[in-house]
Amino acid sequence: MTDSNKASDKGMIYIHVPFCVSRCIYCDFYSTTQTDEWKDQYVRAVCQELVTRADEIPSHAISSIYFGGGTPSRLRVDQINAILEQIHEQYIVDTDAEITLEANPDDITSALVRDLRSIGINRVSLGVQSFDDQVLRMLNRRHDALGAIHAVETLAKEGLDNVSIDLIYGLPRQTEQMFSADLDKAFSLPIRHLSSYALSVEPGTAISRMLQRGDFALPTEETSVNEYERLMKMAQLSGFEHYEISNFALPGYHSRHNSGYWNCTPYIGVGPGAHSFHGNLRRYNLPDLAHYVKSAGQPSHEMESLSIDEQYDELVFTSLRTQRGLSVGRVLSKFGKERYDYLMKSATPHLHSGRLILADGYLRISKESIMISDDIMSDLMMG
Repeated sequence: MTDSNKASDKGMIYIHVPFCVSRCIYCDFYSTTQTDEWKDQYVRAVCQELVTRADEIPSHAISSIYFGGGTPSRLRVDQINAILEQIHEQYIVDTDAEITLEANPDDITSALVRDLRSIGINRVSLGVQSFDDQVLRMLNRRHDALGAIHAVETLAKEGLDNVSIDLIYGLPRQTEQMFSADLDKAFSLPIRHLSSYALSVEPGTAISRMLQRGDFALPTEETSVNEYERLMKMAQLSGFEHYEISNFALPGYHSRHNSGYWNCTPYIGVGPGAHSFHGNLRRYNLPDLAHYVKSAGQPSHEMESLSIDEQYDELVFTSLRTQRGLSVGRVLSKFGKERYDYLMKSATPHLHSGRLILADGYLRISKESIMISDDIMSDLMMG
């Protein structure tokens, strides 16, 4: 993992763009299919929120900017640029800051890529999910496999070559052979980063209702395990570093923004439904676009104060997801000897069995034990 977000005085900015053409059956992030007339109002409200919340990063220093959603590529380039200009006006953005835009493959054109580069976007995350047209239709994705391939190639051709793609495994109607074919195609393309997650069925989503009705069934746990093991093997053969449980990258292309999350770097999340984190505080904006655009930069939100034990658990959980692991020295300096002793005592059985490894002051989960990582992390947590 890179240390680009290690400095405690730097923060990150996440912009939640809630607009989508249609809703994928698995998605539980806040989004809306409202018409274009809302987008200018949304952009004005985001710019206002960026002003009112600037002091939440005391140094105003920003190492990463991430446009997520929703579908950020549904905004016009001038709208994205207006948000970036406001950020540069209110914050001190690193000259080499990672600036990521999530995009749907259908939105990618040569002209768009050139325009994105001209305003400072230097990384694109494509929501591919699968290269199988049957699976894409089931997920209600609006692109097809050829469109996804063309999008990656267009980005590379136009010089925006820091491209990440998402793939999902453990899907209904997805065989191990189908996911293996997805991986073959992914690693044949000029991508620098791959995020791949097992399907998570969240309450209230369309797929949850479909499963309850018996429209289809989830694959067996054995199938999902085999798909994940294939993912790890293919990534390694393709020269990708497995730097976090669900994330793989060529050397030098680890996601700085995601790495910041796992390092517990503070970040401001702006937009309806956006989350923020500041050490011992979490914030969640109300997921309501109509309310948000009228809020004058001060949207309704919920705050959660984390106890010392909850902060400890947060560090354990996020750090042990990474290849580098958990700094035991950081636990001692931040949480004191009592929790340090608890950590080391809880880790001892796993160290003896080889499930955990302690090297250079870092605890990390062994490669052979990744499939039971949740159980290991739970054993080390206070809660």
